[in-house]
Amino acid sequence: MNNRLYVGNLPYTVDETALTHNFSEYGSVRSAKLVMDRDTGRSKGFGFVEMGSDAEAQAAIDGLNGMQVQGRAVTVNVARPPEARSGGSRFGGERRAY
Repeated sequence: MNNRLYVGNLPYTVDETALTHNFSEYGSVRSAKLVMDRDTGRSKGFGFVEMGSDAEAQAAIDGLNGMQVQGRAVTVNVARPPEARSGGSRFGGERRAY
């Protein structure tokens, strides 16, 4: 298993300190990072937490997945590696000679 966790469906008012505090109940938190909107500087409602071990990560998943935070059911699961993005064209990413 991986000890890096995805945390989604977070209220926009949650900050990295609160995220660290909630996850520290299940073990040592190496890092907690919210993804921020580059234009507004506001949270996008999801982030990543890296726990100290796989066992601590699983404990956090078991304890926090589905938990209600300000009326929202939080999603906590193992983070997947980012998918490769294709091209840079707004017409599908493939460049063709015409």
